[in-house]
Amino acid sequence: MTTINYRQAITEGIARAMRRDERVVFLGEDVGEAGGAFKSTVGLIEEFGPGRVWDTPISEQAIIGAAMGAAMNGLRPIAEIMFSDFLSVCWDGIANEIAKARYMTGGQLEVPLVIRTHNGAGMGFGAQHSQSLENMAMMVPGLKVVAPSNPADLVGLLASAVDDPDPVLFFEHKNLFNDKGEVPDGDHCVPLGRAAIVRPGTDVTIVSLAAMVPVALEAAEALGGQGVSCEVLDLRCLAPLDLDAIVASVEKTSRLVVVEENPRACGWGAEIASLVVEHAFWSLDGPIMRITGAPVPVPFAANLEAAAIPSAAGVVEQMTAALASA
Repeated sequence: MTTINYRQAITEGIARAMRRDERVVFLGEDVGEAGGAFKSTVGLIEEFGPGRVWDTPISEQAIIGAAMGAAMNGLRPIAEIMFSDFLSVCWDGIANEIAKARYMTGGQLEVPLVIRTHNGAGMGFGAQHSQSLENMAMMVPGLKVVAPSNPADLVGLLASAVDDPDPVLFFEHKNLFNDKGEVPDGDHCVPLGRAAIVRPGTDVTIVSLAAMVPVALEAAEALGGQGVSCEVLDLRCLAPLDLDAIVASVEKTSRLVVVEENPRACGWGAEIASLVVEHAFWSLDGPIMRITGAPVPVPFAANLEAAAIPSAAGVVEQMTAALASA
């Protein structure tokens, strides 16, 4: 075991993939000589050289186009889009070309491509650099969507993503960069589409993802002091989604709370709520609760930004009120 933080886990995950398979190349803006915009790729160009670590022009469309071509011609690229907000400028390539290539060629072409991107709010980057956009990718058939909450999962899920024959969007949350955790040595691999129970409980299930997992855990700890036993489920992936784990937990606790950073409208929590109504309605003892980000552009000011995304105190307050009225 090695204890590293989330930022270092990004470097470790990429390096392990590149050591394991010479077909893995890494490209993006400032990922080589500069060591990454958030210093999350330091040392990769020194170990693997400019033949496998490519500094690109400031053009998200060019990065995605080059990565798609490389994947179709036998390489296994890892492409970095510095901020997930900028996925929108290359959305045609991702959602209309890369996601559909295998289907439209009758399986003649595979696109084994990982698109990593820094996601989410909490660092004061303002409205155009702080969005949480996993739900945009979740609705596109052909894409797999991953969002790790801790260093071990980041390394293990990245290994699975690189080995996958299909394109994977890999969302790394900026607000987790300094969180530390143990990472297993060797070929550590976490399968795509398998959720984790990160806190067992019996009274209510809290489903969360990425930076909302520590928020849910803090809230669960506080609610435990009030005699409420919360089971916290870390989804890890939105596509494929571990519906069996969600249903099994709800069947045990009979209540569901979804905590997500996205604004409420069309967030992934709506899909979770819909699926639980469809598959576990008769297990529910009360309405499903959705706790989400505010429907506003993410503010720059720290106090306003904090108010726009779910907090542990807010989760405790809303759940306490809901349970009191049940």
